Amino acid sequence: MQYRPTIGLEVHAELKTRTKMFCGCANDPDEERPNANACPVCLAHPGTLPVINRAAVKHMLRIGTAIGGKLADFSEFDRKSYFYPDIPKGYQISQYEHPLVLGGELSGVAITRVHLEEDTARSIHAKGKSHVDFNRAGIPLMELVTEPVIHDAETAGRFARELQLLLRTLGAGEANLEKGEMRIEANISVSNKEGAFGTKVEVKNLNSFRSVERAIAFEIERQTALIESGGKVVQETRGWDEAKQSTFHQRFKEGSADYRYFPEPDLPKLFLSEVPEFSREAIRASLPELPWERRERYRHAYALKESDAAYLCAAPERAEFFDAVTVALDKAKEPVALAANYLVSDLAGIYAKKGFEEYAALDPLAFAKLIRLALSGELSSRGAKDTLFILTEKGGDPEAIARERGLMQVHDPVALTEAVKSVLGEEAKAVEEYHAGKTAALQYLLGKSMKATRGAGNPVVLKEILVAELG
Repeated sequence: MQYRPTIGLEVHAELKTRTKMFCGCANDPDEERPNANACPVCLAHPGTLPVINRAAVKHMLRIGTAIGGKLADFSEFDRKSYFYPDIPKGYQISQYEHPLVLGGELSGVAITRVHLEEDTARSIHAKGKSHVDFNRAGIPLMELVTEPVIHDAETAGRFARELQLLLRTLGAGEANLEKGEMRIEANISVSNKEGAFGTKVEVKNLNSFRSVERAIAFEIERQTALIESGGKVVQETRGWDEAKQSTFHQRFKEGSADYRYFPEPDLPKLFLSEVPEFSREAIRASLPELPWERRERYRHAYALKESDAAYLCAAPERAEFFDAVTVALDKAKEPVALAANYLVSDLAGIYAKKGFEEYAALDPLAFAKLIRLALSGELSSRGAKDTLFILTEKGGDPEAIARERGLMQVHDPVALTEAVKSVLGEEAKAVEEYHAGKTAALQYLLGKSMKATRGAGNPVVLKEILVAELG
């Protein structure tokens, strides 16, 4: 029997602001001292009043505009009541009936809503004791909910990666999963009827894109096996065990009625059209080039492969570097195509091997000059790659580096003829094979000649000299 999985995602992402959502405490996700960024508002002391963070609201409106969602004209905050040690108020300030954004689409996945709330504190369990760090309490938190329109793990992973890239492109957040700045929950159901939904199971603790994909795949398999064996899937919240690569029961899922939502009495209603900087025109004008727009531009303007365009756009700093290089190369197709090839293959390999911070020491103007030297034949392919390696470590002028290390391509026929004669004197057998009609011998001798010039000899000139000497 064929089973149809249905997946919806809930994504929480911390927003990048100077202060927290409702108070003046610093929003610093890298603060290591416990409870350093906490105040009476964070800790819900009696008599304290929250104040809405304007920058966080603007981030949300920019996100909503980027995904083509409907921006609210009227919005308000609500109290979501539940008890947990990391919620000092006994409730969380969130949004329920009037979110800031409704609808939209990203990476082909329809979005239900995007709303704004405050993050909880962090619970730390160690050596039989539990501690609470309130540095994270009150940080602005975006929650995005997709429609249940995803039917495989790969689509879910692709959507989550695109959302992370969008947040970084907009400057709305870093969304590092390993730091907990972006947290993904998957709602998964399996049904044996076309168009029907099974019982929904929520999976938490997904701290990497790979975990998202593996947890979804595991849960689909688990639910399918349970149904086929005559069992019944129950609505519950499950966690993901990275070590065991399996989900496990945490608790039975609450419904929205259990949270007893009601409007937050200490915060004003929001009438967004009354704020000029929140107008749709102002928000739209503030958007940078979006990831999918940039990928499309790279493919059409420079005829890049889809995979190369995707790699260059996968990190904002990478795309910005490439854009700076294209400007330095006057946006000419051939040089830009060669630059993209070096970035996607050679430079990516260098960074992966050495663990450098991407583009920390590399100047786009110097990189563009390297490309021009390679394209003109002044630098061989090998010489260009060796020079590039040095540039990533120390920076500098590529031509000066190449000359200092003898990497510039040699065109002098006198010097190249000496190298060829030396090779022919040592490779008598290959010379005989060439005269016997074995054309592969010429390529062998050319390789030896290149080696004799330490890779700096112009291969076209070397081949001409070889043919002349052999004749």
